Amino acid sequence: MADTRAPGDHDPRPSRRTATIADIRRYGQPPGLKERRNEEHWAGRLYMRTLSPYFAWIFLRLGLSPNQLTYLMMLSGIVAGLVVSLPVTGTATLWTALGGALLIQIYLLLDCVDGEVARYLRQTSVAGVYLDRIGHYLSEVSLLIGLGFAAQGGWENGGWVELGLLAALGAALIKAETDNVVVARAKSGLPADPVGGDRALRPRSTGIALARQAASMLRFHRIIGAVELSLLIVAAAALDTVLGNDTPAAIRVLTVAVAAVAVLQTLLHLVSILASRRLK
Repeated sequence: MADTRAPGDHDPRPSRRTATIADIRRYGQPPGLKERRNEEHWAGRLYMRTLSPYFAWIFLRLGLSPNQLTYLMMLSGIVAGLVVSLPVTGTATLWTALGGALLIQIYLLLDCVDGEVARYLRQTSVAGVYLDRIGHYLSEVSLLIGLGFAAQGGWENGGWVELGLLAALGAALIKAETDNVVVARAKSGLPADPVGGDRALRPRSTGIALARQAASMLRFHRIIGAVELSLLIVAAAALDTVLGNDTPAAIRVLTVAVAAVAVLQTLLHLVSILASRRLK
């Protein structure tokens, strides 16, 4: 591995093949990483950031680049949706749900590891950030589409598949609404982050601000997130298995719920952005 340090740079960090777990925590997990607003997932703070340095240590020694790890993250998220969608019945439905949940945990792990490896090697890049965002889009969309097929009971067209597609569209639009704030500001010659920090995120209307706060407290929007949704799919599949349902009734209830939340959250998120100072 070539030395990537700039002339005169005396960074003491060891090479990728001699790095220790402590080195990876020091250079790959800078102070404040777990406290990043709206960026660090609760599962990352709770347990994944504790586990990820051990896997970063392995991948550093294997010679994988940050972008290669991001591609693996994308793949695990997409395959999770495919596994959930498999046309099975009975207890096999629970196993596909568990398989999807495990793959989403791998997706979350790789989402932590690619950034830690990039920071350790000082190979952070705009392309890496872009790929990471695309990976989040693909994983959530794939899992929601997979849920629609699971509710349908097979790889065939039908109303349940359409509900899954509707939920997937909503999840993608929510992310696009967030990302396009930065795009709109950049095209207008403004810095990515609005002046005022967290205060700029709050809607100017008191009523909208209270509604946003209530929605945030209830956290109902999280059921369309990949980690939370994968666990809910396991719970629904387990319920269908225990009850011995001939049709995936609990999975179908979950599909209706996520479609409704996705549509509602798409509208609320758009209103919240327009009513805030983020576009000023």
